[in-house]
Amino acid sequence: MTRVENRRTRMRGGELDHCLRACATHSGKLVGSVDKRRVELAEQLRKLLVVWGTTVGTAPAPAAGAAVLLKRAVKGAAAPASPIVPELLDALLAVGNKALECGYDDELNLALVISDTVLAQRRNSRAGWRLRARLLEALGDEAEALEAYEKYLELTHDDGFGTKARIAGLRVAGEKERELLAVLRRQVPRGEEFIRRPATDVWAEGLAAHAVGDWAAAEPRLVGALLRLADQHAPAADRQELLSQYLDLRTTVPGVDLPALTEVLALYAEQRRARMRGPVADPTIGGVQWISLGEFRNQITGKSICLIANSGRVGASSLGDEIDSYDLVVRFNSYRIDPRHTGRRTDVHATIHKHGFNWEQQVTTRLVFGGISGDWKYSLRNRLVPGAQTFLGDESLRWPVRNIGRLDSDVWSGIPTTGFNMLWLLDFLDVSPKLDLIGFDFYQSGAYRVPEAMKLAITPVHEYTSEKEWVMERAQSVTDMRISLR
Repeated sequence: MTRVENRRTRMRGGELDHCLRACATHSGKLVGSVDKRRVELAEQLRKLLVVWGTTVGTAPAPAAGAAVLLKRAVKGAAAPASPIVPELLDALLAVGNKALECGYDDELNLALVISDTVLAQRRNSRAGWRLRARLLEALGDEAEALEAYEKYLELTHDDGFGTKARIAGLRVAGEKERELLAVLRRQVPRGEEFIRRPATDVWAEGLAAHAVGDWAAAEPRLVGALLRLADQHAPAADRQELLSQYLDLRTTVPGVDLPALTEVLALYAEQRRARMRGPVADPTIGGVQWISLGEFRNQITGKSICLIANSGRVGASSLGDEIDSYDLVVRFNSYRIDPRHTGRRTDVHATIHKHGFNWEQQVTTRLVFGGISGDWKYSLRNRLVPGAQTFLGDESLRWPVRNIGRLDSDVWSGIPTTGFNMLWLLDFLDVSPKLDLIGFDFYQSGAYRVPEAMKLAITPVHEYTSEKEWVMERAQSVTDMRISLR
């Protein structure tokens, strides 16, 4: 039974009480686990059980904790009423996403139950459709994953997670895989003789023939098994694994037809690249001009600069015209534009590489921050929108606090935020006669972001208190809305 067939047998129609009991039961299975991902999942399950108890009025005394909730859940006590309350919905989604990150079959099945339940309760839940799409992709059901990704896009205005690129990548990969199989049918016509038999049996016969050096008997069976899997719409992971094994074997055959092998390898590599990062329509990224630390310094020398926080305080400030009066306006990550309050212009967009919010917005300079060089480069290739920026920071500007300031974890233990990386860089360069922070209250007034990013959690890995202290030590003047460092 394939992974997809297995998960289909477990679907229960999205009943909320069944889903919550499944979560409670799974929580018990994780007791004592040392797997980091499962430990994190257990914590989200604990929070879900607490929310469950408090939202339906059956919470035990604090001393009893989640254990009592677990017992009540397994017994079916106090099944919550429909419709689902927002707090419970958010907690379920948090569990579903953590279960997906685990990647094990048991956790993927739990994520599926949660996905079914969320969408049964909230048919137009954007987060629910995105969870389902990612889950189906992990299970190898790319056709249904594409439908779920497209439904998610129908419900959102801001593609901050790069969903369009993911859809394009999966579509291109599917086309190239079909081209590859067509080439194999042409190159190995005897493969058709084995297409009606079970793929596992035929594959085993092919491996046995190869083991005794009979490639003429092995190859048709291996190709026949690949064609059978494709006809059965087997999970993508299964198809990819056997394709890779077949090509590994084919490259070791003495006297192999190199032009024919090259044709197959080129298509295999192209569909693999598309699955990993989507198609790259413009390898030059729209003729972007890469700038170094020194070139960025030249850009900002002598200019007045304001940095605009993504805070609720800015969203109600009525400072739009004043913000636009600065020579350079710097915004961060998932900033939201409201001309009256936030101003219209964005000259510099500073963003962490992990999210794709506002990358399509036209700016003069985009600085993308990231701690790991390889991950940073991958995000640039996958997220940058050709023509959306004139200048792009190169690796010398990748991680200012760490790479330029040399503030390692023993000096600055927290991961520096995008805002702090940008502020530290401007303070270090010290070439701006006016450097103001607008609306920086370090989340006291809540977040003001594009709608798609409003539910993103405030991550605990940053040292917000230390960043605030750093700013206040250097402040020349402080008002309710403005902190001036120059």
